[in-house]
Amino acid sequence: MIARIRVGYLLQGLGAADIFAALYFDEMQHSPADPDWEGRDRLLLSAAHNTALLYATFAEAGAIPLDALETYTRDGSALEVNASERMGTLVEATCGSLGQGLSVAVGMALSLRRRQSASRVYVVLGDGELQEGQVWEAALCASGFGLDNLCLIVDRNYMQVDGHTDKVRVMDPIDEKFAAFGWKAVVLDGNNMGALVSAFDLARTTTGQPTVIVANTTPGAGVEFLAGQLAHVAYINADEAARALEVLEEVV
Repeated sequence: MIARIRVGYLLQGLGAADIFAALYFDEMQHSPADPDWEGRDRLLLSAAHNTALLYATFAEAGAIPLDALETYTRDGSALEVNASERMGTLVEATCGSLGQGLSVAVGMALSLRRRQSASRVYVVLGDGELQEGQVWEAALCASGFGLDNLCLIVDRNYMQVDGHTDKVRVMDPIDEKFAAFGWKAVVLDGNNMGALVSAFDLARTTTGQPTVIVANTTPGAGVEFLAGQLAHVAYINADEAARALEVLEEVV
């Protein structure tokens, strides 16, 4: 997808791929054939530009045709760079302005609880978004309402558009800050599938408070010559893409 347009959000997509695999193929209740199913769990991608990963996950889950990925970023395609409501219910909210996803999720989780729904709400937040004050207002509300049907995943890759997050604003210790706000906080290797599955199990059985999973991810994970690069927007040509796909297919 990225090689066709030569530039895109590749590194963070590879880094967060394990998070999305754990969510869509183990944790979440959803129906690819019926995305409007009322009993579905909700997922909000607050870092809404990480769409190459999101759309690939949709295709792997059978929610959209695989060949739809060929239209990624093309004029007129619903597969826009920033995920939007043009995808229908598959995209629960348009979150192009960073820092807003958790606020929307708090409203959803509160509404679901008032309706006595068993559905859960998941939010994937980029670590750079933690510099937005709105995130912390939402975090305070979530714990104040005791929203134990809400799980936040912070994609901690130390990368934002201006470079390494610590060079913009040091945010650690993230888990302790959320704990001080009344959240259950877990820190783990975001590229360790077993750790992710266990953390989601813990979040589901935690009562009386929301859960945050601080997932330390490696940009470009799974492809040695890409891993660890801190390029918010990556450039890749057809030859490099072919090499990367060979490596990934060997892992599978």
